[in-house]
Amino acid sequence: MKTIIAACSQNLSGSRASVRTALHTLLAARWPSQRDVRSWLQLLSVLQWVLSFLLLGTVSLLVLIYLVFTSFWPISALYLAWIIFDWDTPEKGGRRLPCLRRWTVWRHFRDYFPVKLVKTHDLSPSHNYIIGSHPHGILCVGAFCNFITGSTGFGEMFPGIRPFLTTLAGNFRLPVFREYLMSGGLCPVTRRAIGYLLSKNGTGNAVAIVIGGAAESLSCRPGVTTLILKNRKGFVRMALQHGAYLVPSFSFGENDLFRQVVFEEGSWMRSIQQRFQKMMGFAPCVFYGRSLTSVHSWGFLPYARPITTVVGEPVMVPKIEDPSREMVDMYHEMYIRSLLKLFNENKTKYGLSETDELHIL
Repeated sequence: MKTIIAACSQNLSGSRASVRTALHTLLAARWPSQRDVRSWLQLLSVLQWVLSFLLLGTVSLLVLIYLVFTSFWPISALYLAWIIFDWDTPEKGGRRLPCLRRWTVWRHFRDYFPVKLVKTHDLSPSHNYIIGSHPHGILCVGAFCNFITGSTGFGEMFPGIRPFLTTLAGNFRLPVFREYLMSGGLCPVTRRAIGYLLSKNGTGNAVAIVIGGAAESLSCRPGVTTLILKNRKGFVRMALQHGAYLVPSFSFGENDLFRQVVFEEGSWMRSIQQRFQKMMGFAPCVFYGRSLTSVHSWGFLPYARPITTVVGEPVMVPKIEDPSREMVDMYHEMYIRSLLKLFNENKTKYGLSETDELHIL
């Protein structure tokens, strides 16, 4: 009996020692600092944004198709009826939700890179504007953060101006994703949608167009600043037809967020990309960024590189319902000069050297 009691006492002593050791180890462990927590929140905010743009529309469509073959088919039927009823809303200004623009997650999204907006001239609420956004990059992070979220202070810098950002019209045919896009102020990059904002929505509207589009994303890589702009004149014609002032903007650092495999002109892979772009409206880029757990591993998240979007001086445009080709060419040239001036005056401030040039194709 004494032997049993001694063994039990020894086991209890050992258990208490183990508990004390575990508690000591736990208390001595490094707890996450506020900086660590902020970093995780920033990373998660970027993750949700990337997943939303890459997967939300496709996953929502697949879920609705699946529900058709279950007892929950009325959900799909009702949503289909809603889309038919609401079909033209994206072309008529969309359905903005100011609370979404003020969502706290966008502040973490801004701070991850970080993204900064720089104002060089005032924009009067008595006019409408077409803002040319350059460059396209891979995912247009600078344009989204500055013109769709309120995290960089667009509303405070340009009081009375309502910013919109255009994107592919096909995105507004995807269920749920269309609601997500419209709630932030995105609209289709179509003549009808842009014309509505510039003529039937009052004044103080600023429609941002990523002019280079998918074609420009194919040439996106760090250290190279090439814009597809020389033959892109439709936005100038629309500005003349509606009397909207042209405003250049440039996001320094946009091309540094991802690494892309760039195929040379004339190669069979480049040909496939260009054909896909013409058919579908977007280009299948071969790119990579960082992973969720490490900046040293490959993944689909952008690298944390600073982006500074500088909004330039407006080019005053008269209202001409049927502008001539010569008139369009003249204001297109004026816009390019204004953009080059903006680039050259700010490039050394935001990470480029004095010898870096803006190549316009």
